[in-house]
Amino acid sequence: QVQLAESGGGLVQAGGSLRLSCAASGRTISNYVMAWFRQAPGKEREFVVGISWNGGSTYYADSVLGRFAISRDNARNALYLQMNSLKPEDTAVYYCAADAFSIRGVIRTSPQVYNYWGQGTQVTVSS
Repeated sequence: QVQLAESGGGLVQAGGSLRLSCAASGRTISNYVMAWFRQAPGKEREFVVGISWNGGSTYYADSVLGRFAISRDNARNALYLQMNSLKPEDTAVYYCAADAFSIRGVIRTSPQVYNYWGQGTQVTVSS
């Protein structure tokens, strides 16, 4: 099994930036598709961005395209999310997730297919 732990959340003003980290332990994540999800109060868990095994492919939700950037460092067994130009609507708990069974490394957007999850880190963007 793999354990995931997010960090880096906090309170920022609109227009500001945050960098989230996800540290994996127990197993390497080098052969997993990785993704960030978020969940706001009263909302469904929402796909934010995913990244392929070696970082060669990414897929962003329209709501964050051009503002967020995902990256991974397999040697460090870590995943990152750089968030720029933050908006109040970005306020949510952000989760790191791993998909161990993606066929051909396809980035999937449904939270139901992700096998491992972190505990989440709160991001709050004030207006």
